[in-house]
Amino acid sequence: MKKNLFLLFLLIGLTVYSQTTRKYSNEFMNIGVDAAAFGMANAVTASTADVNSGYWNPAGLVALEDNQLSLMHASYFANIANYDYGAFAMPLDDRSVVALSLIRFGVDDILNTTQLIDDQGNIDYNRISLFSTADYGVTFSYARALPLDGLNVGVNAKVIRRIIGDFASSWGFGFDAGLQFNTGDWKFGLMARDITTTFNAWSIDEEEFSTIQGAVEGQNQELPETTEITIPKLQLGVSRKFVFHYDFSLLAEVDFNFRFAQTNDIFSTSFTSMTPAAGLQFGYIDLVFVRAGVGNFQNIQQLDGSDSVGFQPNIGVGFKYKGIQVDYALTDIGDQSAALYSNVFSLKLDWSVFR
Repeated sequence: MKKNLFLLFLLIGLTVYSQTTRKYSNEFMNIGVDAAAFGMANAVTASTADVNSGYWNPAGLVALEDNQLSLMHASYFANIANYDYGAFAMPLDDRSVVALSLIRFGVDDILNTTQLIDDQGNIDYNRISLFSTADYGVTFSYARALPLDGLNVGVNAKVIRRIIGDFASSWGFGFDAGLQFNTGDWKFGLMARDITTTFNAWSIDEEEFSTIQGAVEGQNQELPETTEITIPKLQLGVSRKFVFHYDFSLLAEVDFNFRFAQTNDIFSTSFTSMTPAAGLQFGYIDLVFVRAGVGNFQNIQQLDGSDSVGFQPNIGVGFKYKGIQVDYALTDIGDQSAALYSNVFSLKLDWSVFR
């Protein structure tokens, strides 16, 4: 029974790719990066201004004055799945910056029991093997300050690599574009993800796939389609920073996240769906930070058929000293949304600390 349940789960995971254009595709690229951003419920499209801007809005990279390095780790599903991120950004001159980032979301050491029983019907535990399923996203970013004071632009080129053991793998390519406009204490941001749609081409090992089909009786014997297209998404943000008595600051931002499909977002039509997010960051002398945010508002159908609104509250703290910044976030406090909670840790280094 356990073997069949596992194989059925894996088979469903493979056949998910049979739809060529889907509402949800390459979702690991939408989880987010940087514990500071998680603490603000990912409402950072307008205010992002460091190495992590390569993910949130590449236009924000223009704010860098020196090289920066960022690292992050989070675990999901009771530490079964690991989510890791690393990024490096480098100014080319006083008006342009380049960055490179890598995301990995994976589950390792999964038991492959498809060959557990031999041709004579005997159970042989030596026939059990291990495999991993992992998603990789590599992003190349370029940002430049435009002649209009306060207006910056950035673009991303993404390479997606997805692997499901020896059963299937894919390559994908896509582009993002972002804008930021800063005027006084106000900042405005626009981020368009997968603007040309992101195309994934799957390669399926028919021989390996047939071992699943033979182990799970009554399942579809046809191979999944081998193409997958990720539709564009749009994020709009506005933020303002308030300073009190020189030592205390408050950064507030509101974002609006759009998908061009009908989803479970709190506002949804046949053309587009939208969910808001809001975040706050309280800072003391640019040394200690306390953060809170709420987002991911979704319409959730209960077991009795009624609908309710789920949301994701997050909190976080951070510490910054001489170019070294350590951040922590706890996401989905109280399990108020369908998303799973997680502890997120990140580290950011300014290259000046090595000089």
